[in-house]
Parts: sequence; structure tokens; C-alpha cells
Amino acid sequence: MKDKDMYTPDEIKGQTQKIPGKESKMKPQPIYDNNDFKGFERLKGKTAIITGGDSGIGRAVSVAFAKEGCNVVIVYNIADDDANETKKVIESYKGNVLLLKANIKDGTVCKQIIENTINHFGGLDILVNNAAEQHPQTNLEDITDEQLENTFKTNIFSMFYLTRAAVPYLKEGSVVINTSSVTAFRGSKDLIDYSSTKGAVTSFTRSLSANLADKKIRVNQVAPGPIWTPLIPSTFDKEKVDVFGQDTPLKRPGQPVELAETYVFLASDGSTYITGQTIHVNGGEIING
Repeated sequence: MKDKDMYTPDEIKGQTQKIPGKESKMKPQPIYDNNDFKGFERLKGKTAIITGGDSGIGRAVSVAFAKEGCNVVIVYNIADDDANETKKVIESYKGNVLLLKANIKDGTVCKQIIENTINHFGGLDILVNNAAEQHPQTNLEDITDEQLENTFKTNIFSMFYLTRAAVPYLKEGSVVINTSSVTAFRGSKDLIDYSSTKGAVTSFTRSLSANLADKKIRVNQVAPGPIWTPLIPSTFDKEKVDVFGQDTPLKRPGQPVELAETYVFLASDGSTYITGQTIHVNGGEIING
């Protein structure tokens, strides 16, 4: 796909929806698949869990993994229609997929997700901690205890819960990939709690990579910039949606499909000497970290 095939800021103007956002209600919907690319079996025979795999970046990663021969477990919370659509697309590529509707804020539930995956597919090779929530607030004092706790539970506690439960089943060559954010490195004045969780994700990634290095389990992260996903129209007002992505050097928002190959690379044998690292996919913003 070429840059001209992606949406311009004008094409996404005027969209808002209630939380939680649904991909099925977005117009135009995010681009999550490169139909011209059929895959190279780089993940053949492996099994991956992808949180938030029903939509946005998670959907693009789920489809890309399936096209590479990977069994995919999609963990999602609310959007049954989005999850079933992703399942349908994966099956159109002859992929194997398991949908698990779950609240990953709960440590016991996260343990069950891992157990269900092992029982269904017989193993686990890749864990993609991707699900997140955000709630913009102009003032720090407007961030309630409930918002703070929910954001941290979804964005970072779940990574601890899921990875802790997964490690006993991971073997040499297994991979953990976390989704951080450009906000972890430059902050965001209206997303203080969200940015803080993404900073925690970055520290978690670096520390865990060192911890699991002796087991030959690699841990890396992707730090997206402004990507057109359901999170955007469901959490930003019309004015912010209208200019979303225009402040990047490429002058447009990114599409989920533009991140998918990054996750495939980090999950594959093409990145066997990479651990504890961040790959920035942000439209050209220079970030130190």
C-alpha cells in the first residue's frame, strides 16, 4: 500500500461516538488489511494471544498473524460485532481463531485466558499486550480515582496479570510484544494518566526483557503515534478528531495496517537478536528512547 491509499485528515472529520468505541461505526473504517499481501508463513504453527484484537491495531495484528500461519486468540471486552467481523476475516484466510470475551482488569480472568488458550491450541508462543483505554481531561484535578484506577488496570495491570500467567508456558524463542505509545516519550497534556501508564509499559518492557533473557524469551514494544482506531472518535471531541494526525511530518493519521508488519517482525525469527527495544511507528516524529 502507498501513502496515497491512506485517509487524509479531511476524510475522518466530524466523527465522534460513545465509549467504548466500535470499529463498525466508524466512517471511513480503519484500514487493517493489505489484501495484496498473502504472507510468508513466518509464524506457521505458532499460537498468539492478542488483547484488544477485535479492532484497531489489534485487529490488524490479528489478521496479519493469521496470514502468516499463526493460531490467533482474540481477547476483547465489549464489541461482539467487531470481534466476529475480525474472526470472519481471519477465517477467510483459512486461519484458526478463538474469541475470548473477558475483563482483563481481573487477574483471575487473565489466568483463565492463558489456560483456555493452552487447552484449545495446546501451547502459547506469542503474547501481544495491546488493549488500552484513555479518557482525556484538561485538568489533573478532573481525573477521578475511578478513572485513574481503570486506566491503570486496563493498560498496565493487565500486562502483569497476563504475562505472569503466561510465562510458565512460554519456552525458548517465545515472544512478548507490548503496545506503548508516543505519549510515553513526550507526554500529553490532556492524557496524563494514559501517558503515565504507557511510561509504565515502557519500563515493564525493558525490565521484563532483562528478566527473561536467560530463558531466551524476547520482550519488545511498539510505540504508535496517532493511529485511526475506535479509541479516537470515542474519546476525543469533534475539534480534535478534525485535526487528528496533522501535526506529524507525514501530515496524516496512520492506519492500523501500517503497524501490523512491525508486530509480525518482532514475533518472527527475523528479530531473534532484538529484545528490550521500542519500535516507533508515528508518522515521522523523532523520539529519543
